[in-house]
Amino acid sequence: MTEFVKRTISGAVFVGCVVGSILWNPMAFSALFCVLCVLAVDEFHRLVKSPRALRVYSLVVTLVLWATIQCLAWRVGGSNANLHVFGFSLFFAYVLLLIFTLMDEIWNHSGKPLQNWGNLLISQVMIALPLATLLYLIFLDKWLLLALFVLIWINDSGAYCVGSLTAKRKNGNHKMTPHISPKKSWEGLAGGFVFTLAASLILWNSGWYDTIIQTGMGLRTAIIFAFLVSIFGTMGDLMESLLKRSIGVKDSGRFLPGHGGVLDRFDSILLAGPVITAFCWICYLIAPLF
Repeated sequence: MTEFVKRTISGAVFVGCVVGSILWNPMAFSALFCVLCVLAVDEFHRLVKSPRALRVYSLVVTLVLWATIQCLAWRVGGSNANLHVFGFSLFFAYVLLLIFTLMDEIWNHSGKPLQNWGNLLISQVMIALPLATLLYLIFLDKWLLLALFVLIWINDSGAYCVGSLTAKRKNGNHKMTPHISPKKSWEGLAGGFVFTLAASLILWNSGWYDTIIQTGMGLRTAIIFAFLVSIFGTMGDLMESLLKRSIGVKDSGRFLPGHGGVLDRFDSILLAGPVITAFCWICYLIAPLF
C-alpha cells in the first residue's frame, strides 16, 4: 500500500469519526475528544522527554479538567443544576491536583524543576484547556462546532493549494515565517481565507449560524467566523510548528499514518477552538439585546 493510499484512508477514517461523533451525540464527541486530548498531552510530554511520573500526573490532571468542563458545559447547556456544584467541586480538585503536581518536584530531585513545571503548565494551557472548550460549543449548537472543523479543513487545504501554486512562480512567494515553517506564505494565508470565506457564506446561507445570528449582524457573522478561523487556525499551526522545530522533530507522533501525531492533526484547533467558542457564546448571549 502506497503512502498516498495510507494517508487517504487514515484521513477519511479520522474525518468520519470526528463528523460522526458531532452529529451523533454530544457525549460521543466528548468521549472521543477526551481520548484524543489525553493522547495529545501524553504526546507532548513524550516530545519534551518529561519524567514518567510527570506524564502520569499530567494525564490525571487532564482527565479531571475534562470532567470539570464537561459538567460546567452540561450546566450551561441547560441540564441538571446540581452539575453546577459538582463542576466547581471538580474545578477545585483540578487546581489542587495541579498544585500537588508542582509540589512533587520538591521531593523527586529531578534537577530541572522549572522545565518540568513549564512543561506541565504548557500541556494544560496549550493543549488540554483549548480542546476542552469545544465542549461548550457543542452544547451550544453542534452545527457551529461542525462549521469550525469544516472551515479549518478548508482553510488548510486552500492555503496549501494556493501556496503551492504561487511557489512555482519565477520569484516564488512571500514567506510568512521561514524560520518556523518554510512553506507557509502570505499568498497561502490569503488563499486559505478566500476559500474559508466562500465556504462560510455557504454555511450561513444553509442556516448553520442561526443560533448566533443577531439582528443587525446577519452576513457579518459568516465573515467574522471565517476570519477568526483562518487567522487563528494558521497561528495555531505555526505555534505547533515552532514547538516541533525547537525540539528538532518533523512530526509530533505517529497517530495517523501519513498525517503525523495527534498534535499535528489538531494544531489549528488549539487557538481557533477557544476563539470561536468565545465568539459564538458572546453572540448568543447578547443576541436578545438586539
